[in-house]
Amino acid sequence: MNRDVFWIPADGVGIESLHLREDSTAVNAESVVVGVADGESFRVQYEIDCDHHYRVQRVGITTLSRESESLSLQADGEGTWTDARGEAVAKLDGCTDIDISVTPFTNTVPIRRLELGRNESAEIETVYIAVPELRVETATQRYMCLDPLDENGGRYRYESLSSGFTAELPVDSDGLVTTYPELFKQVSPTERSGP
Repeated sequence: MNRDVFWIPADGVGIESLHLREDSTAVNAESVVVGVADGESFRVQYEIDCDHHYRVQRVGITTLSRESESLSLQADGEGTWTDARGEAVAKLDGCTDIDISVTPFTNTVPIRRLELGRNESAEIETVYIAVPELRVETATQRYMCLDPLDENGGRYRYESLSSGFTAELPVDSDGLVTTYPELFKQVSPTERSGP
């Protein structure tokens, strides 16, 4: 599968352009996100590599500004992480997934990896990356399958156990969020918001 996906924030300020490639051995997502977070405009580029079971292998994220910053992490898909120098990042031990604050794509990774049946749920540890500052934290999250993924899509409940934030996420047949209430909406390349 090769697919281009676009999301716009609910406030209409910004856009994400994602290119997703998936085959029998690997998944690669490359994206550019332009928007506003906490009153600050940002532009970032990220890339996430997973094995064919959506277990994270690598994440790289770069701010696209005058003072560009980058973050690169490698993972074994089982909860062990290393930095760009190959050194272990002990504070991330046990994290199986990635969550980048400015994109709904990172919800797809656990949705596809977990393959939950109807009414099944799973609690996961994630590497949470706050943009634009590229602050790295850990976060405990829960996903529950409301309608299993099929050719018509599916529905999942996402919950941040640290903040209490909960959202019901409808997804398309590839597990990509179509509407993230009050945050993001998937749009076609020709769709526009505003007048």
